[in-house]
Amino acid sequence: MALAIILLLIGLCGIVLPALPGLPLMFAGAWLLAHLGHYQIMGTATLIILAVITIFGWLLDFLAGLLGAKACGASKQALWGALLGSIVGLFFHLPGLILGPLIGAAIGEWLARRDLVAAGKVGIATFIGFIIGVVAKIGCAAAMLLIMLTMHVWSAFN
Repeated sequence: MALAIILLLIGLCGIVLPALPGLPLMFAGAWLLAHLGHYQIMGTATLIILAVITIFGWLLDFLAGLLGAKACGASKQALWGALLGSIVGLFFHLPGLILGPLIGAAIGEWLARRDLVAAGKVGIATFIGFIIGVVAKIGCAAAMLLIMLTMHVWSAFN
């Protein structure tokens, strides 16, 4: 039981920390809770719903950042810069996690086009995509927690 709760808590941290696969970790914790309850509280249907939410949230998070950068015509260098900025940002805690992709995308775009205005637009668009992705993950995590809580409360009264 403790491991399931730890997975859920680490998954919740992963919602805002790009280095951790938040939703998959939450799903792993939910599956472990279901297994420990012999699938009596959360069965196959619930786990399928949680898996769909996990996949949807993961895809939405990935696509939000990509579409944010692509919407303003980002170059391949800007996309690689955003990825490298995300990795480097891991070493600078929360400010690095937020600003790393933005700065990386802007530097990549500047190297590709030597246009400071275009680089700024790509950086801001990448940041907006990141925020949209985080909001999507928060919504999916909240939905997952609400479903798990509802199933446990429902089983307590039946």
